[in-house]
Amino acid sequence: MALLFMYGSLKKGQPNYFRMEDPENGQAEFLAYARTVKKYPLVIGTEFNIPFLLYEPGKGQRVQGEIYRVDQKMLDVLDKLEECPALFNRIKIQLEVQDVAGEGENKLKPGSIEEIDVYVKTTYELDWLQKPTYESYDTNGDHGLKYKDFT
Repeated sequence: MALLFMYGSLKKGQPNYFRMEDPENGQAEFLAYARTVKKYPLVIGTEFNIPFLLYEPGKGQRVQGEIYRVDQKMLDVLDKLEECPALFNRIKIQLEVQDVAGEGENKLKPGSIEEIDVYVKTTYELDWLQKPTYESYDTNGDHGLKYKDFT
C-alpha cells in the first residue's frame, strides 16, 4: 500500500475521481485532508486545462488536497493515467495533515508532518511560472478553465 496526495482532477468531486472509486482499478481509501508544507505553483495548463503541481519549492502557494492509501493495482492505474514518468514524476513532499477520516493506529494525526508521494511536473514551459497559481483546484472554479477529458 502506498500513500498519495491528490490536489487536482482526482480529488473528491472532480472529473477523474470516478477512477478512484472504481474497484476494477484497485483500492483507494481516503485518509485525510492536507496541505503542502512548502509553497508550490499549482497551475492550470494545456488546451485540456489540466491542473499541474510544478516542482518549484518555495514558489506559489501552500496547496490543499487529499491523502489516499492505494494498493499496487490502483497505483499502476494512476501512474498510467498521469503518464508517470513521461509527463509527471511521483516524488515525496512534506504535507501538513489537517482533518482526518476516522481514527485508529494506522490513521494520520492532525497537525503532523508527513512525507507522501505526489505527482509533480518537473519539466515544463518557462512561461508556466507566470500563470496564476491556486491554493486549491476545482474544475468549476472562478478561473473559468474547466477540465477537458483527453483520454
